[in-house]
Amino acid sequence: MSFRVIDRADPGNPWFSWDYVQGNSETILAALREHAALTAQAVLIAALVAIPLAVLAYWFRPLTGPILALSGVLYTIPSLALFAFVAPYLGTGTATVLLGLVLYALLLIIRNVLAGLNQVPAEVRDAAQGMGYGRFARLLRIDLPLALPGIFTGLRLATVSTVALVTVGVLVGHGGLGQLILGGFRNNFFKAEIMTGTLLCVLLALVLDLLLAGLARLLTPWARRRGAAG
Repeated sequence: MSFRVIDRADPGNPWFSWDYVQGNSETILAALREHAALTAQAVLIAALVAIPLAVLAYWFRPLTGPILALSGVLYTIPSLALFAFVAPYLGTGTATVLLGLVLYALLLIIRNVLAGLNQVPAEVRDAAQGMGYGRFARLLRIDLPLALPGIFTGLRLATVSTVALVTVGVLVGHGGLGQLILGGFRNNFFKAEIMTGTLLCVLLALVLDLLLAGLARLLTPWARRRGAAG
C-alpha cells in the first residue's frame, strides 16, 4: 500500500474540519458508541475480577506478592503480541479486545483497592471485631466502604487507561475511535479524521473520569470533610 505525502501546511488538508464532522456524523457516533461500550464493559469486568483478588490479598497476606506479580506480568505484555496470541482462539471480535483490556486494567484496580483496604484504621477493624462482626460482615460494612476512595482511584485510572487502549483494538477490527485514527492515516494522512478521533478519545476519557470523580465524592462524604478539616 502506498501513501501520498501531503504538505503539513496544505490548506486543503486542515487538522480540523466541520465539513468532515457533519458529513461523517453517523460513522463518528458509531465509533464513539463502540469505544464507550468497550471501555465500560472492560472496566466493569476487570472490577468484578480485581476486587475479589484484592480482598484475597488483604485477607491472606502471603498471596499479596503472587497476585500483584501476576497482574504486573499481564500488564507488561505488548498488546500486539496479546492480540496475536488470543485471536486464533477467540477470533477477531470484541471478545479478543475485551480480554486484552480486562487484563491490562487488573493491576491498576488491584493495587488501589488493596491500598484502600490497608488504609482502614486498625482500631476500626478491632472495634468491629469486638462488636461481633465476622470477616464477611466486616468486609461489607466496614472495610469496603472505608476503602471506597482507593477503589474509585483504581477505577478512574483503569478507565482512562482503557479509553486509550481501546484504540489498539483497531488491529482486530474493533477499535472504536481508533478506526478513525487509522482510517485517517490510510486515507492519505487525512488530518481532520485523525484529529477528530484523537480529540474524542481525550474528551471521552475526561468525561468518564469526571463522572467517576463525582460519584466518588457523592459516596464518600467523610473524605470531603476530612480534606476540608485538613
